[in-house]
Amino acid sequence: MSFNKIIVVGNLGRDPELRYTPQGTAVCDFSIATNEKRRDKSGEMQDVTTWFKVTTWNKQAEVASKYLSKGKSVYIEGRLRLEEYTDREGKNRVSLEINASDIQFLSGGNENFSGGNAPSSNEFSKSNDYEPETTNSGGNFSTPSDDDIPF
Repeated sequence: MSFNKIIVVGNLGRDPELRYTPQGTAVCDFSIATNEKRRDKSGEMQDVTTWFKVTTWNKQAEVASKYLSKGKSVYIEGRLRLEEYTDREGKNRVSLEINASDIQFLSGGNENFSGGNAPSSNEFSKSNDYEPETTNSGGNFSTPSDDDIPF
């Protein structure tokens, strides 16, 4: 059994781009950045930025396109994929790509959205094609309690 799930909290690096497949399926792409401080070899603190490309589908794609914009803080949950490619100068590059299954707004309240209408959390949650497996090999699913969490 294997499992691929990532949670990233960051800021949008560009406005979302919405498009539709020939079959009419909505697809939205955007990038987010996370920042952390690390000590370099000389012992000085440096800001390190990690970029992620995010893709979301269906209604979730349309909602993301409508309400998200460059600079907004967002919580992303989904599957991570490492994409390798060659750039225009012939250099090998890698890209971290997330197929989002859940998106939550973190920036401000309703006043940050045009018309004062922020989407409900249900409007974003689990509206993607991706659904994580919820049963183990025996077919039984048990929801963990607070006592099961190690921290």
